[in-house]
Amino acid sequence: MSFAGRGIVVTRPRELAQPLATAIEVRGARAILFPAIEIEELPAPPVLQRVADFQLAIFVSPSAVRAARRAMSAWPPATAAAAIGAGTRRELERAGVTGVIAPQAGADTEALLAMTEMRDVAGKRVLIVRGESGRPTLGDALTARGAAVEYAECYRRSRPTTDAAPLLERWKLGEVDAVAVSSAQGLDNFLAMTGAVGTALLHGTPLFVPHPRVARHARDRVKSQIVLAGPGDDELVERLVAYFDGRT
Repeated sequence: MSFAGRGIVVTRPRELAQPLATAIEVRGARAILFPAIEIEELPAPPVLQRVADFQLAIFVSPSAVRAARRAMSAWPPATAAAAIGAGTRRELERAGVTGVIAPQAGADTEALLAMTEMRDVAGKRVLIVRGESGRPTLGDALTARGAAVEYAECYRRSRPTTDAAPLLERWKLGEVDAVAVSSAQGLDNFLAMTGAVGTALLHGTPLFVPHPRVARHARDRVKSQIVLAGPGDDELVERLVAYFDGRT
């Protein structure tokens, strides 16, 4: 086997998919873009106009950074910025924010909470910038550590209305060799969008996921081979290459 020429379905939101697609194609495979999540920006929460009132602002995704950046004129220098993972950190850095706190390994709430900077938060005001109805784990943990937590929900994740027929046709012709999802919601949307035919085809196609939590969810939904790839683009591509080169 070889990774070259393989068709890899990328299900990230369209505006976040291109870096991964490029990384896949640089290694000789074909990226098949099929966004399973659509990012809809919400009206800017008023709290984004007073970020300077907080000692720490945490961004849970690149989408959170992009949405917040449009509502803010400049980053207040006295407010520390933190990111769930490397992709979100890079988005903050592109926005001109320096000294971003982010885990070196992992890209999830648990990895961020394990950092030293997240332990000494008693008495601090913390703003969490996230999507609508995000997981409560981060805020609950920081509140338990004594922080005063507020939220800025600035985007909504929804299921696209994309016609799956062209993808399913390519899949039936053997042009799809793997599917990569970035979240449990993304997988659920993908299954709903592709229906029973997609679910059946996925049973014979490896599914690459970024986190054990997503892997557990996937095992409850599909009979595919679930491959834990890690959260970053580089980790995912290296895992794909290793899998198809027979090094797994």
